[in-house]
Amino acid sequence: MPVNNPGEEGAEVVGEPEEEGGPWDRRHGPKVVALGGGHGLFAALSALRRVTDDLTAVVTVADDGGSSGRLRRELGVLPPGDLRMALAALCGDDEWGQTWSRVVQHRFRSEGELHGHAVGNLLIVALWELLGDPVAGLDWVGRLLGAHGRVLPMASVPLDIEAEVELGGEITTVRGQVACALTPGRVLAISLVPENPPACPEAVRAVREADWVVFGPGSWFTSVLPHLMVPELAEALHTTGARRLVNLNLAPQPGETDGFSPQKHLEVLQQHAPDLRVDVVLADRSVVEDAALLEKAVSALGGRLVLADVADPGGAPRHDPRRLAPILAEIFHGKR
Repeated sequence: MPVNNPGEEGAEVVGEPEEEGGPWDRRHGPKVVALGGGHGLFAALSALRRVTDDLTAVVTVADDGGSSGRLRRELGVLPPGDLRMALAALCGDDEWGQTWSRVVQHRFRSEGELHGHAVGNLLIVALWELLGDPVAGLDWVGRLLGAHGRVLPMASVPLDIEAEVELGGEITTVRGQVACALTPGRVLAISLVPENPPACPEAVRAVREADWVVFGPGSWFTSVLPHLMVPELAEALHTTGARRLVNLNLAPQPGETDGFSPQKHLEVLQQHAPDLRVDVVLADRSVVEDAALLEKAVSALGGRLVLADVADPGGAPRHDPRRLAPILAEIFHGKR
């Protein structure tokens, strides 16, 4: 069914991205690697799977809260939660895909030890124990779900995030993803523990072989920037022949990026990776108050700015995958 290119008055009518034979036939889409974690990556993958069949998610592994934190502490495994969410996002729109997406996202509610655990977290960890290989385990879950893409961890070991935080004129250090996200202070910079962790080799290979690498949206300090602090992965992100797209957040994240403008996100990205070049920055036009300042920040990274309407039309500060998909397709195919 045709859809309008959102946000453009009198926009050209284009085919639904997943429609075979349409202008954005996903079978002929580019090789795309999406970086991030949590709800931001979920939205990006939900859009990207409509654009290409050659899609890999590279996911942060620093979560230390909830079900993931409990499994990590008890079993010493990678935190599975963000990996699970990425797999759920890659499920298809048919009955099989949507049923399994709901199953893996389901959380038990009880008065006992299972309370709060997500079914998908337990499934992933079970396969890791049986196979002894995190990548193989994730691939098996992806096959079970009929996922439209592959999910890989950013690093081969669980990580902690340390943040330098300014509060009341004093700078302190907080440790842990949850603590960084909830800090009442202003996050200045982050680092990883252990320092210089080993990258997932398959993730490095995917970045090197990609046509496009997509950063964000997502928690800037705890989901997006950590990818640039894993040495082998960072080197691949700097030297890959792929084009790089930054998908900007729609709103500051309370406790982590309070008061951040769209251009401030890019300035922080440049501070953490001064040599990284970006080809395209995508921003929702409704959240850009000063386009000239944002253009300047984009130019400092070597890129160009694309403004479009990609937010939930209901007003929620989240990306709408069905609005985002055709915009990404146009960018990938040189139409924007």
